[in-house]
Amino acid sequence: MRTEELVNLLSTGSEPVERGQSTRRLATSMPLALFGAYLLMHIVFGLRHDLSSAMATGLFWAKLALPVCIALGALLATTRLSHPGANVGSAWLVLSLPVTGVWLAGALIVATAPEQDRVSLILGMSWRSCPFNILLLSVPAFFVIFIAVKSLAPTRLSLAGASAGLLSGSVATIAYCFHCPEMSPAFWGIWYVLGMSLVAVVGAIAGPRLLRW
Repeated sequence: MRTEELVNLLSTGSEPVERGQSTRRLATSMPLALFGAYLLMHIVFGLRHDLSSAMATGLFWAKLALPVCIALGALLATTRLSHPGANVGSAWLVLSLPVTGVWLAGALIVATAPEQDRVSLILGMSWRSCPFNILLLSVPAFFVIFIAVKSLAPTRLSLAGASAGLLSGSVATIAYCFHCPEMSPAFWGIWYVLGMSLVAVVGAIAGPRLLRW
């Protein structure tokens, strides 16, 4: 078979790929990812006992805003990396702003706190378990999001896997906020970010195997 004949055969019945397909497919997967993470959190850990009073404070919504903003940046990055040869582009800025903001706020709070309170502001009550709790809660989102990304056409598999992992970790952290009693930005900036980073590392390692097409 000549090259021209092979090209004609492969192109028979082909149709243009609908624009925005990756965005819609990933967006469709997000409610299921959030539901899975929240359900697992509710089963394994449960809601914090003072959730209603915590939700009446601005600090709780600031805590929730951190993973929500990271999720938006990771969703943008994952959408772009689902296309062949695409770059992350401005998604890096979207990802870095909330982390930088919480680091600055945490540093200011620790610097102005009494010396005897500084360690507790950083370590809280759950620093040993927090990153691993986020890693556990990311499992449903990881499964759903990786299926969505694999169904598209990523070519930079490690980077796409890291981005999808970060998205999974941020979704898990959103759910975890409804259990975690920690209310210090210094704590979130270290242990929440570490938990999400762990999932991103797992995604980077698993990407070349799970996202191959």
